[in-house]
Amino acid sequence: MRTTLNPLTPLRIIIKARHPFPIPISSPNFLLRSSSNFRPELTDDDAALVRVLDECQSPHSLPALRDLHSRLLDRGVASHPSVQIKLMRAYAACGDPARARRVFDGASANATIFFNVMIRSYVTHGLHREALLLFSQMVRLHRAKPDHYTFPCALKACSDSENLQGGLQIHGAVAKIGLDANLFVGNTLITLYSKCGRSDDAFRLFGEMSHRDVVSWNAMIAGYAQNGQFERAIEACKEMVAVGRPRPDAGTMASILPALSNSERTNVEFARKMFDEMPRKGLVSWNAMIAIYANNSMAAEAVELFLLMEKEGVEPDAVTFASVLPSCGEVSALSVGIRIHEFIKRKRMCPNLVLENSLVDMYANCGCLKTSREVFDGMKGRDVVSWTSIIAAYGMHGNGREAISFFEQMQESGLKPDHIAFVSVLAACSHAGLLDEGRYYFKRMQDQYQMIPRLEHFACMVDLLGRSGCIEEAYAFIRQMPMEPNERVWGALLGACRLHSNMSVGLVAADNLLRLVPDQAGYYVLLSNIYARAGKWEDVMSVRSIMVSKGIKKMPGCSNVELRNRVHTFHVGDRSHPQSKEMYAKLDVLMGRMKELGYVAETEAALHDVEEEDKEGHLSMHSEKLAIAFALINTGPEIPIRIKMNLRMCGDCHHAAKFISSITGREIILRDTNRFHHFEHGICSCGDYW
Repeated sequence: MRTTLNPLTPLRIIIKARHPFPIPISSPNFLLRSSSNFRPELTDDDAALVRVLDECQSPHSLPALRDLHSRLLDRGVASHPSVQIKLMRAYAACGDPARARRVFDGASANATIFFNVMIRSYVTHGLHREALLLFSQMVRLHRAKPDHYTFPCALKACSDSENLQGGLQIHGAVAKIGLDANLFVGNTLITLYSKCGRSDDAFRLFGEMSHRDVVSWNAMIAGYAQNGQFERAIEACKEMVAVGRPRPDAGTMASILPALSNSERTNVEFARKMFDEMPRKGLVSWNAMIAIYANNSMAAEAVELFLLMEKEGVEPDAVTFASVLPSCGEVSALSVGIRIHEFIKRKRMCPNLVLENSLVDMYANCGCLKTSREVFDGMKGRDVVSWTSIIAAYGMHGNGREAISFFEQMQESGLKPDHIAFVSVLAACSHAGLLDEGRYYFKRMQDQYQMIPRLEHFACMVDLLGRSGCIEEAYAFIRQMPMEPNERVWGALLGACRLHSNMSVGLVAADNLLRLVPDQAGYYVLLSNIYARAGKWEDVMSVRSIMVSKGIKKMPGCSNVELRNRVHTFHVGDRSHPQSKEMYAKLDVLMGRMKELGYVAETEAALHDVEEEDKEGHLSMHSEKLAIAFALINTGPEIPIRIKMNLRMCGDCHHAAKFISSITGREIILRDTNRFHHFEHGICSCGDYW
């Protein structure tokens, strides 16, 4: 792609168009350098001091750098061109571009390299206007000639600030002198057009390149991903792999990441294959692959990859932890989460809102509400996400009153709740049966904060009304919604109908659900349970026949227990575990003790076409009970039993867990898809309201 723009047209016009306020300009004489040709010779001691400049690479080094600069001035060597360049680079690396500019202004040479270092310093620190202004002055005054290092920096300033007009003008200058064929310049142009939303132009440039390196491919992949063209990003990545040269690197993994959120499993598997075949895996590659797993609800794989990363000796950073901590919470990998927390404390990585918010969530999702609160209380600063996390934590643990208290404290702190905060407080009200409070916050969201309720808010309200037994009101509420109800809304109503055995409204909810999501097994099961509770076994058979004819299978229940850094998974009737024999023996003993204390299996919604004795046997093999038995025989009495389920806990297992907690004196913390259940001394924290 060629343009005919004059390369010497001042950029000042473009800059002013984007920044209408006056632009401060350095002294007009800043380019008038000293005519002195004196260049002090560097002694060995001077050279040793100069070498120390290369070690000043972070803000922590800034005081030492200033002291070193002072010593170089005293020794009379700070005016040496090579020393000035090193000083400029050091100040830029230490986060002080203003002092780098003072060195630049006082330099006695006007070589292109001085402009390159200063422009690069501005771009690195996001000072794009200053970078373009200096580039413009460099071009207009002809004191130095831009080269293949200058142009990419100036183009980056345009792309980062999405200044397409400035970028087009620089592209014209590049094309006029033939530098657009330069690989480095071409890669930067691809990035410019991609970031400015012109991925077709970027692709045209990419296609015209006589030589491409891995940066070229990464720029193109990233451009597609950043512009929401996820399929094209994935296809470009696959083409790169198919070509074989260059090989994907860490930048490729980072570039494809946005395109692989909520993606097909085959695409995730492709990313993992690409990752596995990389000859060298740096931290960026590991972080990207962990994030891909986390973003695709593959929490177990994310945790496993993190453990492999540890084994390979790659030290994680804050980005790693921000990705893997939510996954630890998802699979209740508490020991891994605790170890991460210890690392964060040891490396003094906090205050860091992202990490601290992730820790609050992780501990809450692992059933450690007290520790979650301790992390929250220890935060020096909090944002809306922090408050929302603790509100959600108390809500899912059934502590609705405390969740409301935190919601009020958040407002008192001066923060305005967002849509997600209102979802959290409404869900907390639902789990605790706080009907009036839920109605109050739903109204307050609209009246005080002028927020238009979204589908998730309506779903919370239907759940709240339905759980409270107000089935008809919940149904009327749905009919009055200003938008079409989705699966979550009708699903909340159907769940409430199962809970309160309301067949008439339940059939309406089921009809809408099976129209919206005809292949979702869970809703067929809920409908079947409603019929079973009413003793309508012919209808139960009819529902199950439909499932068979459509090839719909009920998702098998599974329960996870973490033991010594490993997550053990159990399914109903599972006998594949090495300790199966001991687990079933433990359950037999517990069942005997439970029956002595009055336990009777809840079989009303179990399979109707088997004998009562067989129903009871089937229930005794549910994954929750197997997980509890496994934990009992492998952990001491002082350790709480923590279980994570993929389905709603069944009524019989809930009933049994209360008995087991009383018999064994153990605390059992079980998280199902709806909420947490804390069983202790024969009582559940939910108060049987779930």
